Amino acid sequence: MSGPQPPARDSSTDVVRWAAFSCVLVPVVLLWYGTSLAGATGTALGLAAVTAVCRILLRQSERGAARLLDEERTPHRGRHHRTGSGSHRGGRHSGGNTPVG
Repeated sequence: MSGPQPPARDSSTDVVRWAAFSCVLVPVVLLWYGTSLAGATGTALGLAAVTAVCRILLRQSERGAARLLDEERTPHRGRHHRTGSGSHRGGRHSGGNTPVG
C-alpha cells in the first residue's frame, strides 16, 4: 500500500531558485577574490537578466507542452473530423440520387 504522494515539484521553479541563488553568490565570491564593486554589480545584473529571460522561456515552453497534452487528450470534433460513415466520406456515391434518363 502506498502512502500519500508528495506534491509534484515544479522543475522550472527549482531552476529559477538556483539561478537567483547564483545571482547573489557569484558577486559575493567575486568581491571576496578582489574584483571591484562595479564589476561584481555588473556581473550580478547580467546574471539577473539572463535568469529573467530563461524564466520567461521556460514558462512559455511549459505552456506549450501543456497545450499539446490537452490537444492529445481531447477528441477532435469539428467539420473535418467527423466520426461515422456518412455520404461525405469520399469515394463515389452509389445509386439513389442518379437521374433516370
